[in-house]
Amino acid sequence: MSKFEMTKKHLITCSVIFVLVIISRLNIFSTNPVFTVKTAAITHADILFAKPVEEAEMDYNFANEALPVNDQRVNFKLKKSLAKHKFKNIQSNILHAKADKLFPVIEPILKFYGIPQDFKFIPLVESGLNGGTSPKGAKGIWQFMPGTARSYGLRVGKGIDDRLNTRKSTIAACKYIKELYAEFNSWTLAAAAYNNGSIKLERAINKQNEDNYFRMTLNRETGSYLYKIIAMKEVINHPGKYGYKNFYSYQQKMPELPLVAFNN
Repeated sequence: MSKFEMTKKHLITCSVIFVLVIISRLNIFSTNPVFTVKTAAITHADILFAKPVEEAEMDYNFANEALPVNDQRVNFKLKKSLAKHKFKNIQSNILHAKADKLFPVIEPILKFYGIPQDFKFIPLVESGLNGGTSPKGAKGIWQFMPGTARSYGLRVGKGIDDRLNTRKSTIAACKYIKELYAEFNSWTLAAAAYNNGSIKLERAINKQNEDNYFRMTLNRETGSYLYKIIAMKEVINHPGKYGYKNFYSYQQKMPELPLVAFNN
């Protein structure tokens, strides 16, 4: 073999090797790498619930029934209600003072009757900053009308008005709320019915073919009722977040009350 032929053969061999190296490198970078560490599969549920525990715990709800804050309309109404209940608009700690006075009486009664503790915020919404008697004749922290009060065992008339008795009126309210929950199978709807009456709410549900409070169109007062309760819950449980200062909550100083029987 001549020197020229040997040189030619050598060049061909080198070219083949060079091409093979390039091909092998292309294969390496074009394939998915294989890891020895086992990775968990990501599911749709993981994406839905992939948020910090602290953020999840701050989700708004009433009696553990979630508020759909991803709904633009719901989010707007909630923010509006929260803004109204900030300290800069209330300008006093009267809400926390009322909670300190009422909650130690209300909480154990709610517990005895199996009513979620979130219902304790209803008297703060119902009696508002003033309390007293409504233009329609409702009275007391649970704002009972005379006829409804009597149907749940409260005495109204002849100089006696049990609607003004925190303990007795709370027992009556619990009996009423339990009946509403049995009818609607939802604590949110039970709260709405407490405000609007079960007959009117039932009509609205049937007319709209909708039983989710937050997707329903209701009268102005009832349509904002749950938002007010949730806002009240927020400012009582997280006062500093909403500008309240110089308060001292009974929740920081009282042990949990035992479950005891309550009778009229």
